[in-house]
Amino acid sequence: MIFKQLRQNIDVKDAVFNEIYPPGIQAAAEKHWTPVAVARMAAEYLVESPGKKVLDIGAGAGKLCLVGAASTKGFFYGVEQRTSLTKISKKLADRHNITNVAFINSNINEISFSDYEAFYFFNSFFENIDTSSPIDHTILPDSDLYHAYSDYVKEQLNKTPVGTRLVTYWSKWDEIPSSFDLVDSACNGFLSFWKKVS
Repeated sequence: MIFKQLRQNIDVKDAVFNEIYPPGIQAAAEKHWTPVAVARMAAEYLVESPGKKVLDIGAGAGKLCLVGAASTKGFFYGVEQRTSLTKISKKLADRHNITNVAFINSNINEISFSDYEAFYFFNSFFENIDTSSPIDHTILPDSDLYHAYSDYVKEQLNKTPVGTRLVTYWSKWDEIPSSFDLVDSACNGFLSFWKKVS
């Protein structure tokens, strides 16, 4: 039902959407998963033409990808290091017949950005420096990893062609190369829309 509503451009509340997840995933939703309204704004900007390949850097439980795939004609790829979350995301996509989405169980530094055309980043490395509310205890926080991952993303984004679109949410901008310009922002500046200009 919720995906039908998204396809028809009907608003879906987060409390309703999050019910598709198991209780533990729901509990982490407010802090760790992209709100539906934000996901729709991001997806709309990233999918400027049908078939655009969007990479969600640190997809978590797959919410951005599921919402984006249901509400646009783009193809969403979510890379996530936690096997359990990738399994849940795949199961939900299958159950709700969302075919323009794929989930990759991998670390971001094993992904080549040249395979994708647009990018979304909801500060997925921040858990390495803010240990106040972890998603789970399967990943040990490490501040060196925060910097290593941010540097890798920056380097990969810098190699993308001019015109590449990027959306960041609650980011410290450590992963944004100077070759990207800020085009617009929303949500009191927490949601930022970028474009590669050089």
